[in-house]
Amino acid sequence: MKKMYSNKAVIAVLVGPGLLLFAFAVLAPIILSIYYGFTNSTGMGSYDFVGMKNYKELIHDEAFFISIRNSALLALGFICIQHPIAMVTAYILDRLGGRAEHFFRCVFFIPNVISVAVIAYLWKFIYNPDFGLLNNIIKFFGGEGKVNWLGQDIAIWSVLIVLIWHGFGWGMLIYYTGIKNIDPTLYEAASIDGAGSVQTFFGITLPLMKPVIQVNVTMALISALKQMETVYLLTNGGPGNATQFTANYLYQQAFRAFKYGYGNAIGVVFIILCVVLTVITNKVFEDRDLKEEKKLNKISMRKEAI
Repeated sequence: MKKMYSNKAVIAVLVGPGLLLFAFAVLAPIILSIYYGFTNSTGMGSYDFVGMKNYKELIHDEAFFISIRNSALLALGFICIQHPIAMVTAYILDRLGGRAEHFFRCVFFIPNVISVAVIAYLWKFIYNPDFGLLNNIIKFFGGEGKVNWLGQDIAIWSVLIVLIWHGFGWGMLIYYTGIKNIDPTLYEAASIDGAGSVQTFFGITLPLMKPVIQVNVTMALISALKQMETVYLLTNGGPGNATQFTANYLYQQAFRAFKYGYGNAIGVVFIILCVVLTVITNKVFEDRDLKEEKKLNKISMRKEAI
């Protein structure tokens, strides 16, 4: 078996299909996007090479920067609101055990199973200024109940609530899986030592969940940038560009305004942002012990060189 896996022909046969798939499904589209980003293509017919024109226009595009701002707000909402609640919920579910654990795990995940279109239209009815559920609740408690939840001033916050709520199940499930992989004997030892639930959470669960948190935070950052379907169905970036997000703006420019080259330029910036954020996240979560080990290795290599 070892001889077979050391054979270059066998390695090529095993790795080749995956590399080809990656090249055609990921690498080729990225290269084409970079190319079309330097053109004035409309997506149809002939086009010309315009160099950096699209990127110069992008620098002065207010709507694009609004979309980046909204994506940043959503990322903060995911990391600072959704994830802490999801982690605590996952921890409580693990402590519950039995049928209650399975029941509530399914209940929290239901929104992720429902179609995005259904979710968007459900919240449109909830936010409706005339007969929506929220305004009826306000009326019940003596208010006027005529709030336009998807209006200019508060539209972005209404959209953020939907997106944070809708993605809660995935975050909770990932944290739940991570908690389930922690050795139960650690909790038993903590219990024998007299540690309570809060002490156990901060002393055992949270430190051991660091790799899971890193994955979830990275996914949250990328998800915040690529939000499109729910935003498109709820507001399509409106009113004005108040609820515009990067992926939705890219779609509007490339396929509705017929500025295909400009849309690809947005796509290139989007890819760069995703890569940069991923690198920064990996640096932030990099293990301190690993950093120290790298430093020691560098020092020892220098000493050997001397």
